[in-house]
Amino acid sequence: MSEQNLEVCILAAGMGTRMKSTIPKALQLLAGKPLLSHLLASVQALSPTRIHVVVGPEGDAVKTAFPDDDINWVTQVERRGTGHALMQALPDMSDNSRALILLGDAPLVSIQSMMSLVEGDSPLSVLTVHVDDPTGYGRIVRGGPDHILEIVEERDITRGQEEIDEINTGVMLAEVSGLQEWLPQLKSDNAQNELLLTDIVSVANRASLNVRPVVTDDEVEVTGVNSFGQLTALERALQRRYAQHFLSEGVHIVDPERFDVRGDLTCGKDVFIDVNNVFEGDVTLGDGVRIGANCHLIDTVIEPGCVIKDHSHLEGCRVGAQSQVGPFARLRPGTVLKESVAIGNFVEVKNSEIGKGTKASHLTYLGDASIGDSVNIGAGTITCNYDGIDKHRTQIDDHVFVGSNTAFVAPIVIGAGSTIGAGSTITKDVEEGVLALSRGKQKSVVNWKPPEVKN
Repeated sequence: MSEQNLEVCILAAGMGTRMKSTIPKALQLLAGKPLLSHLLASVQALSPTRIHVVVGPEGDAVKTAFPDDDINWVTQVERRGTGHALMQALPDMSDNSRALILLGDAPLVSIQSMMSLVEGDSPLSVLTVHVDDPTGYGRIVRGGPDHILEIVEERDITRGQEEIDEINTGVMLAEVSGLQEWLPQLKSDNAQNELLLTDIVSVANRASLNVRPVVTDDEVEVTGVNSFGQLTALERALQRRYAQHFLSEGVHIVDPERFDVRGDLTCGKDVFIDVNNVFEGDVTLGDGVRIGANCHLIDTVIEPGCVIKDHSHLEGCRVGAQSQVGPFARLRPGTVLKESVAIGNFVEVKNSEIGKGTKASHLTYLGDASIGDSVNIGAGTITCNYDGIDKHRTQIDDHVFVGSNTAFVAPIVIGAGSTIGAGSTITKDVEEGVLALSRGKQKSVVNWKPPEVKN
C-alpha cells in the first residue's frame, strides 16, 4: 500500500430532481439512515486523514444533519457536473495525498472494494461492475486486461459500445497531484454539456498513465439512487442482506421479505421473528425472545425468554426476562419492566418502573409510575399524572391489588398489600394492608320512562 495519505471526497451535491422532493438526496433515508451516513460510517474503517463532502447551494440542511462529524464541507454553487464538483474540493486536498472519490447517492460501497482500490499503486483506479443490462450507464472501454482506455457515457456511446456490459460505478481512487493536472483539462463538449469526472480517464491515457480497473461482482453495493423507485429497490436488497446475515446466525426469521432493520439489531440464540417487524435504532433481543407479527421496536432491550405479541410498539424501554407484552401494547420511553411482568392488550406504559411478577392485562395507562412486585392492575386503570403544567408520580408498593376502572390522581403513594376497590378514584395516599374505596352511592329510579322518539 502506498505511503501517501488517504483523503476521501464524497460528491453529494445532487438535487434529486426525479424524486420531486424538497429533501436533499443525501438525506433521503435508506434502512432508517440518510444515504450519506452509510458512506461516512464505511470510510471510517480506512482512517482517512480528511473527509471532504461536496454539497449543493442548499447544503445547510445536509451539514446540520451531521453536526458531530469531522467533515470539510465544500459547496458547489453551480452544478456543472461531477468533474466540476471535485474541482471545488481539490484546493483543500494535500498535494501528496491520494483521494478516494465516492458518490453520495451510491451509499453501499463495501469496505472491501474501497480497500481494493486503496491497495493499488496506479495513479488512477476505477471501480467497475459487469451487469446484465448496462442501459443508462457509462461503459468501460478497455485497452487490455488491466487497463482502461476511457469511460463513455450512455448518451455519447458509438456503434458497438452499447454491447459492453462493464460499467462505471463512479468510484475512483486518484493521486491528488494527478487530479491537479487532469481536472483543468476537462471540457464540456458532451451531450450533458458538463465537466464529467469520467473524462479524466482519457486525460490520464493521453499522458501514458495506467488506469487500473477494480472489478466488484456485487451490483447492489454500487447501485445509485436517483428516484424513489430505485431507493425502494435498494432498500429491499439491503434488508434481504440483513435478513440473510441473521438467518446465518441462527435467528428464525419467518419471511426475509417482510423484515426491516433501521439501525443496529443484536440477537441472541433461538430468537424468533414473525412477519412485518421493524427494528429501529439500537435494539437487542436476548436468547429465546419471540417477536410476534407487526411489531415496531425502537431503541429497546428485550431480555431472554420474553414474548412480544402481535401489533406492539416499544420505544426507549427495557423488558425484563420472561416477560410478556401485548398484543396491541405500547411501551413508551423510560419504561423498565422487571422479570416476569405481563403487559396485556391495549395497555400503555410511559416512564415507569414495573416490578417483578406484576400484571396489567387490559386497557390501562400507567404513566410516571413506580410499581412494585406482584401487583395486579385491573382493567381500565389509569394514573392521572398530568395536572396541565407538571407531571407527577404514582407509587404503588408490592402486592397491591387494584380493582378495575381505578384512577390514581398523582402524586400519590399506595402502601404494600393494600386493595383498591373497583371503580375508585384515589386522591389520597393509602396505608399498607387496607381496603380503599371511593364510590358514589348507587341509585335506582322507579317508574322511569326513556325519552320517546318523535315522528
